[in-house]
Amino acid sequence: MYAILDIETTGGQFNEEGITEIAIYRFNGHKVTDQFISLVNPEKEIQPFVVNLTGINNNMLRSAPKFYEVAKRIVEITEDCILVAHNAQFDYRVLKNEFRQLGFQYDRKTLCSVELSKKLIPDQPSYSLGKLARSLGIPVSDRHRASGDAQATLKLFKLLLVKDKSKNILEESVKNSTNTLLAPRLLNIIDELPASTGVYYIHNSEGKIIYIGKSRNIKKRINQHFTNSSRKAKAIQKEVTAVTYEETGSELIALLKESEEIKLNQPHYNRSRKRKLFSYGLFEFINDEGYITLYIDKIKPKGKPLTTFNTIHEAKNTLYSLTEEFNLCNKLNGLSEAKQHCFNYTIKKCNGACIRNEAPEAYNERAVKAIKKYSYLYQNMVIIDKGREVDERSAVLIEDGIFKGIGFYNLNFQINNMHILQKVITHMDNNADAKHIIQSYVRKKKGVKIVALKPIANND
Repeated sequence: MYAILDIETTGGQFNEEGITEIAIYRFNGHKVTDQFISLVNPEKEIQPFVVNLTGINNNMLRSAPKFYEVAKRIVEITEDCILVAHNAQFDYRVLKNEFRQLGFQYDRKTLCSVELSKKLIPDQPSYSLGKLARSLGIPVSDRHRASGDAQATLKLFKLLLVKDKSKNILEESVKNSTNTLLAPRLLNIIDELPASTGVYYIHNSEGKIIYIGKSRNIKKRINQHFTNSSRKAKAIQKEVTAVTYEETGSELIALLKESEEIKLNQPHYNRSRKRKLFSYGLFEFINDEGYITLYIDKIKPKGKPLTTFNTIHEAKNTLYSLTEEFNLCNKLNGLSEAKQHCFNYTIKKCNGACIRNEAPEAYNERAVKAIKKYSYLYQNMVIIDKGREVDERSAVLIEDGIFKGIGFYNLNFQINNMHILQKVITHMDNNADAKHIIQSYVRKKKGVKIVALKPIANND
């Protein structure tokens, strides 16, 4: 559990600042569950430059509650929470100082969204909240007011949670949560989970992730883990202390996140998922007569398949379909063992490449079209799918024919802005598993939207 915090102060000497406004959003990693926003009478004058910056003046605060009147509410809403603030050292210091003057020791763990941003979104020209939010396409209202800045910090933190592929933030949160460490029953864990698409993380008592999975119904899938009687399921049931999750909306995003994060985090009970997702590939080569031929073979360490398949049956069906669709030759593609021409030549479905009656140039034009069907549609494109909320969509970025990563964007955001898109994207490895997942998903899901992008101009 997190408490997203922003404080406005009077300004002045170190440890003598008074709080003029405070905003706290209690956030469970998915949605805001509680909030507290209030002006505060600091019982001291506000520095003139602060008045100009925030618009908060002394007259506005005369009837506002004093800090001791809101202190209890602050303690309650931040209980069992990690405080998250942009420049957390400042906000936490000011808050602790106010409580110290009341004779109360206020202690919370903190996370600084500035430091997290530097780590997870490197090389930004500025990490001030306003400039960083603008560069990431995060809308900010009421800048330099506690509520507006806290909301911007919340949106930034949501993005940082997605970008944290090592799950350090998530593990620290589970470790910090006393509620989850009091060994809740398995049924209680299931009750708190959504029946939606996403990736889930099973934690042990130290907060460490011991299993990562994906599902179109997280609640149902965890219930299966907890009711299964296999040796691995029983071991997980014995160790589990908490289950966290990330809703993705899109099954494609869930598949890509699961694959990437298993490789990165190496959970103990994901041993069987560390191997490749596929065994067979579609390959091409040019034979001695100059014809492009397609064939199915097992994946080899240095092989470069056009596309990949889970089973030989799926692979051969695809090759048969390609051969028929593009009027290719069964014999050249290894689907016929005829000694002379293939059977399709007899029924006029083959132009005779198998007996050299068709020129390689003419045949290869159709073969190239068949190959392109199993390449990415554009060298620079975004695959758009469902988002986590109604007004959101997910995005998979392909740049120069290479898978770059995944992200989410609001429907008000211009998806063809490559500069912003590159920043909100969580970068992922362009490995064979990811390519297989993307190609298989697009092949099977006909409703997926694909948008061609213009590459960023090289100014060098």
